Amino acid sequence: MSRPLRKDVPPSLTWNLSDLFPTESAWADALSLIPTYSAAVTRYRGQLHTGPQSLWSCLVALEKLQVYLTQVATYAQLRFSEVGSDAKNQANSARVAGVSAQVSADVSFIKDEILALPDKTVADYLEQEPQLNDFAKFLKDLLATKPHQLSPETEHTLAALGEVHNSPYTIYQHSKSSDMQFAPVIDANGQEHPVSFALFEDHFEFLPDTPLRRAAYRSFTDTLQHYQNTFAATYVTEVRKHVTLARLRHYPSATEMLLEAQQVSLEMYHNLLDVIQTELAPHMRRLAKLRQRVLGLDEMRFCDLKVPLDPNFNPTTTFAEASQIILDALSVLGTEYGHTLHKALTERWVDLADNVGKSTGAFCSSPYGRHPYILITWAHTMRSTFVLAHELGHAGHFTLAQQHQRAMNSRPSMYFIEAPSTMHERLLAQHLLRTHTDPRMRRWVIAQSLGTYYHNYVTHLLEAELQRRVFTLAEQDTPITASLLNQLQGSVLHDFWGDAVVLDDGARLTWMRQPHYYMGLYPYTYSAGLTLSTVVAQQMESEGQPAVDRWLQTLSAGGSLQPLELMRMAGVDMSTPAPIRQAVSYVGALVNELENSF
Repeated sequence: MSRPLRKDVPPSLTWNLSDLFPTESAWADALSLIPTYSAAVTRYRGQLHTGPQSLWSCLVALEKLQVYLTQVATYAQLRFSEVGSDAKNQANSARVAGVSAQVSADVSFIKDEILALPDKTVADYLEQEPQLNDFAKFLKDLLATKPHQLSPETEHTLAALGEVHNSPYTIYQHSKSSDMQFAPVIDANGQEHPVSFALFEDHFEFLPDTPLRRAAYRSFTDTLQHYQNTFAATYVTEVRKHVTLARLRHYPSATEMLLEAQQVSLEMYHNLLDVIQTELAPHMRRLAKLRQRVLGLDEMRFCDLKVPLDPNFNPTTTFAEASQIILDALSVLGTEYGHTLHKALTERWVDLADNVGKSTGAFCSSPYGRHPYILITWAHTMRSTFVLAHELGHAGHFTLAQQHQRAMNSRPSMYFIEAPSTMHERLLAQHLLRTHTDPRMRRWVIAQSLGTYYHNYVTHLLEAELQRRVFTLAEQDTPITASLLNQLQGSVLHDFWGDAVVLDDGARLTWMRQPHYYMGLYPYTYSAGLTLSTVVAQQMESEGQPAVDRWLQTLSAGGSLQPLELMRMAGVDMSTPAPIRQAVSYVGALVNELENSF
């Protein structure tokens, strides 16, 4: 389990960033050209009132700038993800952050000038210039923010402070990847095992060896404890930023400001948090008690919640085998879609290896005009196959969206963003259940499916519940400290798990473990996406091709529609709690089947 340095990792296990920029020198040259792209936009400053042609030309130039900057920023982000502790990667990441902040300030006039136009002017422009209709949604969404617009001088200042506004996330990521050192743990045979963020969350949490797993948990949380005050100050800065901006812009609350950016109503937001927590908790408590009984644990601790129910059955697979399984499972989505996935799996779109300094977890980055890149830490297990399928869902989605939409219309609301990824997991699970008759394998697949719901409906939704409580207190100007965050986290976990799980001080530090708190109201969106994919996957089973066609049409729409419209296109109305209850009921059925299997 020794971790190699990045330079010692075989290239075949890494992504090929030369598809993005052939060399680091070429990337640096591209970075130096951003001011030129920016100047092509700023030449329209003061001219947007002159007519629709000026506005269209400006927006086209803005779109080109955004595409170019995204490609440059993605390269720096991916290098940093490879080795976050590398000084050069840190410096390049900082350079991009600085350039991005300057660009944001340079182009802030566009928003100011459009919002300063007389009422109905934009509507008149759209009638006069048909090409401008490509940007109709962008303009409509922008006009909706008019009541919250500040003076041009203030908007320019806020835009120029973009790097400062992003600093809480930067500090958090640097601390995780560069500063934290975890004590190694010793197994029953006297062998020493290194501990890292990635190894704990991707390996030790799932380890059937209870003494070693609990020892790794102690090592992990002991280190977290040493950083809790720093992380609390970092997170509170992020929260106060949003609260202050919401007050400056005269929003009723920071929550409503952040939801407006997602085009989500308060009712839709609260429906997910309230229905899932209330109706899912009994099912998950049953699952926890089942795990304790089957594994013969003295007590069900927080660090035991992800242990396999059948510890001696942990199906392994190679990356090549997993790739074929995924392609077979997703063949229902058609040949063209499958071709994209095949390229991703065979042309080094995926970074597989673990190495010192590599980012934890998994993600997919999809810069417009280039192919997506996926980061995971491959563990040679079927579980890794599900993680890979999840990230390929993002890759397939954005490849399809970019084929059918121009850049400004390619990315949907965060409320929708996790639907394509969790759809892949649902289709993979259905495929494995259809193709395996072995009772233990079928039980493993059901347990893995429940792991997906645990990840999205428990882990991330409880993150969202903590956010909801923290923002409520912040709006009341309550001082938020590490001690209060620990208390709130403990309360959130206890409300959900009741007496089914023993919650220690380490569990109360869970708020330190995810970067999602620095991405606005992102955590709850996982439950929105999984709700949609659960219901649509059921429709695919019952309806067949019509449901598949609706889904592909929805993916192709990218961000050209608001999330509620996208989901209705797919055949699900998320304006009511009904789909949420349908999905939670499905989880309950899975728990029933798992209980019966034992």
